[in-house]
Amino acid sequence: MSGAEKAGKNFKIALIAGDGIGPEVTAEARKAADAAASSDGAKLEWSAFPFGAAHYLSSGEILPKSSLSELAEFDALMLGAIGAPSVKPGILERGILLELRFAFDQYINLRPARSLPNVPTPVPLGGRVMDSVVIRENTEDLYMGLGGVSSSADGLFETRLDLKRGGYTLAGELKLSVSPGMSFAVQAALNTRHGVERITRYACETAGRRGETRVTIVTKSNAAPALYGYFEDTAKQVIDSEYPGIKYDVVNVDALCYHLVRDPLAYGVLLCPNLFGDIVSDLQAGLAGGLGTAAGGNIGDGLSMFEPVHGSAPDIAGTGRANPIAAVLSGALMLRHIGLENAALNVERAVGDYLEHSPRAELPFEFGGGAACSEVGGSILKKLQEGDNGEFRS
Repeated sequence: MSGAEKAGKNFKIALIAGDGIGPEVTAEARKAADAAASSDGAKLEWSAFPFGAAHYLSSGEILPKSSLSELAEFDALMLGAIGAPSVKPGILERGILLELRFAFDQYINLRPARSLPNVPTPVPLGGRVMDSVVIRENTEDLYMGLGGVSSSADGLFETRLDLKRGGYTLAGELKLSVSPGMSFAVQAALNTRHGVERITRYACETAGRRGETRVTIVTKSNAAPALYGYFEDTAKQVIDSEYPGIKYDVVNVDALCYHLVRDPLAYGVLLCPNLFGDIVSDLQAGLAGGLGTAAGGNIGDGLSMFEPVHGSAPDIAGTGRANPIAAVLSGALMLRHIGLENAALNVERAVGDYLEHSPRAELPFEFGGGAACSEVGGSILKKLQEGDNGEFRS
């Protein structure tokens, strides 16, 4: 259904505000998304879910299976941030973030990196605009959850595998031994043709939407030829056979990081396996000006989830120092996903106009200003309502 066909519809949006600064930044993102959707003839109907550290500590519940069935009825999910010092790292991340990604087969992790007006960058851009995007495979590689630590120092490890992913089930048994006996850890990785083909198609289609004719395949096939050589070869086959208008480069991830720091404008669409995409997208966020502007989406054929790349930042929660721009821009990604392209563009333009034309004192603390989270959100909302949003383009 096109954006024009969807205009005038109500959209059901689930909200998990989460921990730390999550509730603060999602409150501002929600205001901007509501205003933009309304201007596009649509309405967002929000339903909040309590999951996060406080809920876990009070109830012992992380993400009940019943909630997955309920969430499946929504058009999109907005997430604030997950994690708190009061909960051991990994419990909430695996139990909420990874559970949602796997349960709804959100196989695309979309992370744009664009420099914005008056946002300092660590590498001078000479007045040019950095504009790239990491297309990260989001369900395979080392994030499959295949592994563990040997139960004793006898050098033996054994586990049964029974995992479901979108389109396939992985079953079997993994047995390993080390001689002489010693304790050890193992983490296995998997890339399937199904997984690599579909993320490659999305990367090529993204390049087309951006008016580009090249995709960079990020790999490390010289060191891990089975895992990443397979990813690389499969991606090449898809591009060669299905996308005659798209060319590709192949770059080892270590070399890519080197070249990105020397010239942040050198790349457009970066197609990454799961682990490399996680790392490279944070580097790209830093080069574009920081996590305060880094938006993200976890996208699949069912429920898709949109979240800022930054964490819960418990040290500044409740102080007003949180920067809501990444959450606001994640809301724009969500609007675009549900077909409200004009609304998404209006949010992005409003953010650009606010950053370009506001006095320094009215910028977020992160950018040398003194505006509290709600004040930043209010300024962006005002730009949206004025409707004169400059020339910023997504």
